[in-house]
Amino acid sequence: MKHDDVDQSASALFLEEDYRRSVAGDVPSRFLPGTSIEIVHEVARGIAFRHVLFDFDGTLSLIREGWPAVMVDMMTEEILATGTAETPAEISRLCHEFVMRLNGKQTIYQMIELAGEIRKRGGQPQDPLFYKEKYHDRLLEKIRHRREALRNGTARPDDYLIAGAFGILAAIRDLGLPMYLASGTDEKYVAEEAALLGLIPYFGGRVYGAIDDYRNFSKQMVIERILRENKVEGSALLGFGDGYVEIQNIKSVGGVAVAVASDEACRGGLADAWKRDRLIGVGADIVIPDFRESDALLAYLFRE
Repeated sequence: MKHDDVDQSASALFLEEDYRRSVAGDVPSRFLPGTSIEIVHEVARGIAFRHVLFDFDGTLSLIREGWPAVMVDMMTEEILATGTAETPAEISRLCHEFVMRLNGKQTIYQMIELAGEIRKRGGQPQDPLFYKEKYHDRLLEKIRHRREALRNGTARPDDYLIAGAFGILAAIRDLGLPMYLASGTDEKYVAEEAALLGLIPYFGGRVYGAIDDYRNFSKQMVIERILRENKVEGSALLGFGDGYVEIQNIKSVGGVAVAVASDEACRGGLADAWKRDRLIGVGADIVIPDFRESDALLAYLFRE
């Protein structure tokens, strides 16, 4: 994706919003018979889906599973360095709260929050990009063995993919629909890790991720570009994600949003309750724990 053709004056319109629940209370739903596919809002028959958007981490990839602990530990150290009288446990709880509250947005937003917490305690924070690079260095060290195992063939892509991922990607490809990968993780890492997982043949050059100038990238920008360049309405967009940003963005243009409430650590085939509630809260139409039942899901979505 070319980022330099974005209208600078309009870029502020695409800044990612904080989580804002738009669906209140208990929402009635049903499950497709014999499946774990939860229908929150019925999808009308005969929708002519033309384009399909996927988030990356937690939706398809498990390479970065466990990232919150790495981020929270780094942030806790930075805040404690201000000399605050708060205990490490108190700071860790604070960081965990805002890291998860901002989960789904580009990584830089969490680092902006960190800089603000340092400033509140009388510290002089570094540029948020400094903290983002420091976090990435630590995370890459933690997951180095995963990436190396994929690179040298001692691990299979399925070892680090959400269950059933290849199945649904192949099925959508066979339907002739172009797929797009859009992530809040830096684009260089998304492209590299998607290649390690064997996903590039499904997406081709349609892989988008965060850049240092975060004002000139967002998932909303990717969506708007898909619709504009292909001259289609938002109702032609089908999207999958485990973060609130992509679900919110897909719904804002009138698309159908499938929440992948993946339990990244256990991978037991059950929806993660926290993700499920969070994503229903921003309007997800369907909730699935993974892609193991993609045949039933696609049969429902593409029924005449």
